[in-house]
Amino acid sequence: MTHERDQKSLLAVNLGLGINIGLAALKTFIGVTGHSPALLAEGINSTSDVAYYVVASVFVRMANKPADDEHPYGHRQLESIAAVVVGSFIVTTAVAVFWDAVDKIWDLVSGNATSQGASTTALWMALVTVAIKIFLTIYVRKLGKETKNPVVEAMAYDHRNDLFSASAASVGIFLGQRGLPWVDPLAGAIVALLILRTGIYILRESSVELMDAVPSKELALQISAILQDVAGVEQLHEVQAHRFGPHSVVNVTIGVDGNLAVKEGDEIASRVERLLCQEIPNLRRVHVHYHPADKEHQDMTIDQILAEARNHVADYQPQYFD
Repeated sequence: MTHERDQKSLLAVNLGLGINIGLAALKTFIGVTGHSPALLAEGINSTSDVAYYVVASVFVRMANKPADDEHPYGHRQLESIAAVVVGSFIVTTAVAVFWDAVDKIWDLVSGNATSQGASTTALWMALVTVAIKIFLTIYVRKLGKETKNPVVEAMAYDHRNDLFSASAASVGIFLGQRGLPWVDPLAGAIVALLILRTGIYILRESSVELMDAVPSKELALQISAILQDVAGVEQLHEVQAHRFGPHSVVNVTIGVDGNLAVKEGDEIASRVERLLCQEIPNLRRVHVHYHPADKEHQDMTIDQILAEARNHVADYQPQYFD
């Protein structure tokens, strides 16, 4: 399954990289020769796409490295780091494109520059981009849902963003050819704002993943439901989870009959571990702690179970290692 996921992730990266290389060259050249600021903005956007697709390709390949002594759960967090890199590139591109578009609008309004409108070739290039991005948005989004890879999901959002921006550029070029030259660079500014919005969204989502955020309550409810039918498990005391890329590691504390032998308690804990790994997707490891069931932990709600886990976290004492 992991091998298939990696293949699909690389397919999304390589497909986007190859197509954006072609689009960057064509849109930049036609944008300059066809006198279209909107299409030139699109070309700059595609050039930026090429740069971060190369970076994403490197990170995705590095994330495939197996676990080692320093990274016992593998290198999957590099996928989230790659998503941060993608988002940073997008935000930087948005600022550059917006500033250039505003500068051109000012020149047209102040009379420092004139425009006869973009060429028909520029309009057709923008329309071709729309068609290509419709395909990429649908296909890469499908790959993102299948792989749950934050890099692929970020690329799907970027393709959707490119679809909207290419559509805005098409409208701007069309109206610019009909005596409204300021609409073309205005479309470029709108393109930049759409790019910026996507970049901020990707940065926010990838940062949340790097902070190991997990749907704790949802996961605790799922674990509680699974353990209800496990023989020997009388109570669920604590649930903690940590994210490692697409995988999770769960710590569970259960209450068992205090009269059981250590070996019998270990058998129950092992049964819980196997069952949770079977029932919960992308669960990499389960650590089960057990102790005698008591009245204090009887009939705990999910919120109380999660609060119990937080109460046992040690105070933060920073240490530095060579």
